[in-house]
Amino acid sequence: MSLASNGAFVSVGRPQLRGPLLVPPMSLQVAPAFAAAPQSRPDGASPLHASAAAALGAAALVSLGVGVGGRRRKAAGLRASRGVATQQSSMKIVSLVPSLLTTLPRPRARVAAEATAEAEPAAEADAAAKGLAVADEPQPFMSKKTLRLFILFFLWYVLNTAYNIGNKLVLTALPIPWTSATIELFFGLPYVGMLWLTGLRIRPKLSMDNIKTLAPSAFFLAATHVGGVISFGAGAISFTHVLKATEPVWTVLLSAVFFKEFLPVPIYLSLVPIIGGVALASMKELSFTWVSFIAGTLSAVTSASKAILSKKILDGKPLGENLTPANMFAVLTILGCFMILPASLAIEGPAKVSVAWSAARAAGYSAAHLWSLLGVSGFLYYIYNEVAFLALSEVAPVTHAVTNTVKRVVIILASVVVFKTKITLLGSVGSGLAILGALLYSLGKGKYK
Repeated sequence: MSLASNGAFVSVGRPQLRGPLLVPPMSLQVAPAFAAAPQSRPDGASPLHASAAAALGAAALVSLGVGVGGRRRKAAGLRASRGVATQQSSMKIVSLVPSLLTTLPRPRARVAAEATAEAEPAAEADAAAKGLAVADEPQPFMSKKTLRLFILFFLWYVLNTAYNIGNKLVLTALPIPWTSATIELFFGLPYVGMLWLTGLRIRPKLSMDNIKTLAPSAFFLAATHVGGVISFGAGAISFTHVLKATEPVWTVLLSAVFFKEFLPVPIYLSLVPIIGGVALASMKELSFTWVSFIAGTLSAVTSASKAILSKKILDGKPLGENLTPANMFAVLTILGCFMILPASLAIEGPAKVSVAWSAARAAGYSAAHLWSLLGVSGFLYYIYNEVAFLALSEVAPVTHAVTNTVKRVVIILASVVVFKTKITLLGSVGSGLAILGALLYSLGKGKYK
């Protein structure tokens, strides 16, 4: 065997056995394996891999040819048995080709593809196992958020009902609504001030411009509270809440007059049962007084004004830092208290408050009892509003409307039971119509928003 000038092996003469490979006896030139092999392949195989495979294949074919040619060269003195042996050796070479190919280095692309193909079934099996594990886990009766909202709404209803009853008890003992309303607003200051000073609640950061921006909303909040307290003192709680249900009527009217905002016809139609229901309830209200009617109506007007102001004016304006729903109500309450304090002192004043206090003492109330009534009423007012801010800030407008309507029904029924308020059939129908109209208005606003 010799090496030609072009790098190919040349075998001449008799066959020679070298290990498992049989060199053919015929003179044959094999194409240079490494010199003629391509340097790169599209499938990512290396040149060494491709060249070795080509060389082994060529050797196998040559050996097969030699096996056949050996029988045709009997004149050379070769026996038939040697041709058979040569053929058997060639077949061994062919059988060794696949095993030899597997020992050659494989291209990285092919190795990665095979690894991915093997990993995919395992990954799918793991995902299926995890899915079954999750499905087998017991699901909670309700999510944490749902449980939290349920607790907030429950507390809102209970605290609001308790406040209405407590406030009525205060006004029965001390018929000084301006003073009572001012004290109730004031109770927010020591409560939230303690939370801010101790770090239990993060303090809001307000500039003077922020306070000026929030001042109108604080004024309307205080006016809404004072109007409601005056109406409570002059009439029945149930009648005051029927009057407060007219808030949608004033919202529509104020929006059209001051902002030229008009709504779809179905929303206007929802105002009909509100107006008709309030009219019917007023005519058949056994405890009707004009003071209660006017104060309750003004409370609805100022509440609508506050809602419009918050939507049209406050949206998008910087209101300070750390103004969470709870902090927002605290700031508005404190500002509102200082706003109505001068009016409270001017209208009722120390002399009138002293007369009312003396009359209550003469009626059998102790000083501790009176102060406890005022303190509990003020605390309940602040807490129920804070809980309402937290609850309503996490629900959609439709949920807000439904829960607010249910709240009015609960308060009306509770006040009727506690104070044994006498109502007529037509008064009940009118109250129901007014509250139903308020619900339809809120639902309509959510649909046509």
